[in-house]
Amino acid sequence: MISEILGKKIGMTQVYDAQNVLIPVSVVEAGPCCVVQVKTAEIDGYNAVQLGFSTKKVKNTAAGELGHAKKAGLDIAPRVLGEVRLAAAPTLKVGDIVTVAAFAEGQLVDVSGISKGKGFQGVVKRFRVAGGPAAHGSMFHRRIGSVGMRQTPGRVWKNQRMPGHMGSESRTVQNLRVVKIIADKNLILVKGAIPGANGDDVVVRSAIKGQHALPVVAAPAPAAKK
Repeated sequence: MISEILGKKIGMTQVYDAQNVLIPVSVVEAGPCCVVQVKTAEIDGYNAVQLGFSTKKVKNTAAGELGHAKKAGLDIAPRVLGEVRLAAAPTLKVGDIVTVAAFAEGQLVDVSGISKGKGFQGVVKRFRVAGGPAAHGSMFHRRIGSVGMRQTPGRVWKNQRMPGHMGSESRTVQNLRVVKIIADKNLILVKGAIPGANGDDVVVRSAIKGQHALPVVAAPAPAAKK
């Protein structure tokens, strides 16, 4: 059974659980995703399925993309393609549909996406550097300050915090609990925030670290010799 799906971040809201506790949730429109291609270890060297999510206009579709989609029986090419690696041979076939039914309420998931881009930023915003005095006359307010050395080592250390491009990086938030699944609208509500702006593409997969481990059964003690 596949445990990964492509989707789109809708935004954040609040819902009440069964104990009337207000929970902040992120709303993800997950799927439906069509299986565009199936890869097997015998042919491709590994097991995987390629999922397609959303659609785009034909005029914005390359001929190769359109031909690839038609092999899967699709008239319109998917806007987003994503590959899901599998440990065993896939049971899904080309043309099958993956929906939010692959997940359950209460399950822990990992959500991956591209963080919001913030452009070129200084060290005060980018790394929360304190900066200099805020009073008049200091001439040193939000600058980085000294970064180098003198004779030893006579250079700037690697990984020195400096101004630069901020955001627009691949990020994953782990172990988010699925609060609610609205199957008729293809929506998954997960507790907490996820990467990206509203409308950005995300990947929702079953958590690899936070799932409850099976209980450890102690070995029986050896019988005493008579």
